[in-house]
Amino acid sequence: MKYAIVEVSGRQFWIETGKYYDFNRIPTKLGKKITLNRILLLNNEGEILIGKPYLESVKIKGKILEHFRGQKTIVYKMKSKKKTRRKQGHRQELTRVLIEDIITN
Repeated sequence: MKYAIVEVSGRQFWIETGKYYDFNRIPTKLGKKITLNRILLLNNEGEILIGKPYLESVKIKGKILEHFRGQKTIVYKMKSKKKTRRKQGHRQELTRVLIEDIITN
């Protein structure tokens, strides 16, 4: 099984080929190919490569499937005994990326 651990938009993801992942909004057009190059770890059929901090010889090819907004999260702030209440909603802008290939040099 071939997988990689990648840093994208400040978060780390366990990436496998043929699956799609939701990242924070990447400002590119739909259907465009992207390359992820901040690879922290690669497991290639039992052969493990660890970056210091990143692996320079590994690239991950992906394709942008869609841009969408995530589920709404509610932020509710209240101060007791002060009659202060504030309710606020937030929907994160996301991009769905299909991972096509993990390339090692």
